[in-house]
Amino acid sequence: MKAVFIQEHGGPEVLTSGELPEPMVRDGLVKVRVKAGSLNRLDVYTRTGVRGMRREFPPPLVLGGDCAGEVAEVGGGVQGLGAGDRVVVNPNITCGDCARCLAGEDDLCPAIQMLGSALDGSYAEYVVVPAANVHPIADHVSYEDAAAVPTTFLPMWNMLVRRGGLKPWETVLVLSASAGVGAAAIQVAKNVIGARVIATTSTADKAARARETGADEVINYTEEDITKRARELTGGAGVDMVVDHVGAEFFAAAYSALRPGGRYGNCGVTTGYKYDLHMGAMFTRHLSVFGVFMGTKEDMRQIVEMVNRGKVHSTIHRTFPLENAADAHRAMEERNFFGKLLLVQ
Repeated sequence: MKAVFIQEHGGPEVLTSGELPEPMVRDGLVKVRVKAGSLNRLDVYTRTGVRGMRREFPPPLVLGGDCAGEVAEVGGGVQGLGAGDRVVVNPNITCGDCARCLAGEDDLCPAIQMLGSALDGSYAEYVVVPAANVHPIADHVSYEDAAAVPTTFLPMWNMLVRRGGLKPWETVLVLSASAGVGAAAIQVAKNVIGARVIATTSTADKAARARETGADEVINYTEEDITKRARELTGGAGVDMVVDHVGAEFFAAAYSALRPGGRYGNCGVTTGYKYDLHMGAMFTRHLSVFGVFMGTKEDMRQIVEMVNRGKVHSTIHRTFPLENAADAHRAMEERNFFGKLLLVQ
């Protein structure tokens, strides 16, 4: 099968377009013919071997977690799926047998593996995954839209709906609205929960896109103080919750923007891992700080239901042919985009 893979760590030039053996289907597994896959920051970390993603070669590794396509073949015991079905893939592969998985907390499975980093992923003609990781999509949902969903919406559903418990009468501050995760957070908060959304971004063009996505107010952090402006927009009270997927750069400003009893959720550290936490302010103001990585299979089922009903959709910046994966990686590293970058076949 055609695939894009790495045989060493390095820059975009290490992405090799070629042929690899087609994966085999066993009992309980489904083979998906990939139509579209989306890039994530994890792809870049895995390619470069940073942030704990260094590995030994050979064998080569096919990058890519998120994808959508058609079912090509099903293994023994698989029910409810058949050849030709249009599907989206959840890239979190769990054991299904441990106490966490059996309790429905499979995002905490100690044996969890991600497509494209621990396992061969979606930069390929075919990918094979457990049937539990495959979800049918409606005819009106494009493969591109579906492929951009999992790694952006899973942490946001987990953070806002399940862990953070955001309410319709509350206000959430979404940091860096131009990223796929930021755009997903705006939609979950606004379209699913019905909360008030204040977003941050860096340019007037990105601010306009954030409003189109559903943000009620936008703070341009290159021109405005995040803490001061968030408090002005909330009548001095502060926000009920913060969605942070960028890490250290904006932590102090966003943390200070919380009202008493506020919650601070984090799912990424692209701008840095560490920042001093004022624990006195945390306990005297009754603040909560928590982290999420992705989400559960039940989270994914609920998200796909919202996608199929048209309640949420992906924000896509640009698509590239699979063989141009290196160009897509260069575009991601430049960070001059709003939404998701995709590879199509």
